[in-house]
Amino acid sequence: MTSQPEWITMKYENKPEECKREEGFLQEKEWISPKDAYIYVGQQKLRRGYTTGSCAAAAAQAAARLLFGEKAIDSVSLTVPKGLSVCIPIVSAEVGNGWAQASVKKDSGDDPDVTNGIEVFVRIEAVSSLGITILGGEGVGKVTKPGLEMPVGESAINKTPRSMIRQQIESVRQHYPEWEGVGFRVTITIPAGVEIAKKTYNPRLGIEGGISVLGTSGIVEPMSEKALTDSIQLELNILKESGHRCALITPGNYGKTFLSEGSFSKLAPLAPYAVKCSNFVGDTLDFCVQAGYEQALLVGHIGKFSKLAAGVMNTHSHYADARLEVFAAHAALCGATQETIASIMSSVTTDEAIACLEKEGIRQAVMQSILKKIEQHISARAGETLKVGVILFSNVYGYLGQTEGCELLIEDLLKEYCSEDKKE
Repeated sequence: MTSQPEWITMKYENKPEECKREEGFLQEKEWISPKDAYIYVGQQKLRRGYTTGSCAAAAAQAAARLLFGEKAIDSVSLTVPKGLSVCIPIVSAEVGNGWAQASVKKDSGDDPDVTNGIEVFVRIEAVSSLGITILGGEGVGKVTKPGLEMPVGESAINKTPRSMIRQQIESVRQHYPEWEGVGFRVTITIPAGVEIAKKTYNPRLGIEGGISVLGTSGIVEPMSEKALTDSIQLELNILKESGHRCALITPGNYGKTFLSEGSFSKLAPLAPYAVKCSNFVGDTLDFCVQAGYEQALLVGHIGKFSKLAAGVMNTHSHYADARLEVFAAHAALCGATQETIASIMSSVTTDEAIACLEKEGIRQAVMQSILKKIEQHISARAGETLKVGVILFSNVYGYLGQTEGCELLIEDLLKEYCSEDKKE
């Protein structure tokens, strides 16, 4: 690392050369192995990355060092909250009278992150007031709805990145006693943030004008399920903070299309308010309970939601695929012939399985049997405080059925969300 003072370089003087950098990573605090730059997802080896919060903290460290008198800096190192040390390249740097600025390019590793490659700029200015004030500039969103980590009106820079930035500035300042007692104004700008924000959940979550500076661990875990579940939980929390007692949940685009265009037309006005739960049905029910919802209506394709009848609460095929087994078991309970059961088990899709039921004239009976089992499992997961209903549909056959009490749930949802629109 070029032009680093003794207090930086001495941290590495006893480390073997191969431990100093591995795809942006150093080691954990105990300096165990460069393998920490990677994780395995299934059988695939994927490279970790670092969050926008880590980018801002690294740029803040570089800017502080430049402001305090250091010269060229090509990279900085910092330990992120997860306990890993990262070595982050500095893309640009400039110094003026009482200010300095540095930038870092986001590296999301092998995660398909829409923010990968964006440049994060941090400008530090010396001010007369004490403390470190952190502001969002161009491309950093503003919070416009309650329920987020930061209050309404604040820049969407979460608490952990703010803490990391302050920590980096203070850790540098302690080596420059002449800067003791000086306050700093720190401004984060992300020029590409305005356009990138349009491709994220931010507008829906009440973050306008740019992206968020996020990261609780400082590390981007490739293909992170936690990132998805965090987004689901956040959206539910925001709706709850807006005063809603009922949640409308669907796995994805099929559900949205069915709500807006499907044969069950009474649901159409509710389509804009549906929260996408992806495959995380069980987690989403947990989030509803945690947020204090009273009711939740789940609308899902039979291909995913049939798995709920087997108690499978993560509907991704990687975890379980019990679709045909569910169909076969409930067909048997409803008196299907061995031939029909065998046809179901040899089907490729649930629509094919439904066709087998149609042929024998037991479709409705089997759907109701499956729905009763779904209701049993989701009620057990939701507990006593959350009333849950389920509606099933197929792209080929349309509406397939619903659990008991869905009509009242739909009425409550229409009153809660659509009457609100009329008021506005």
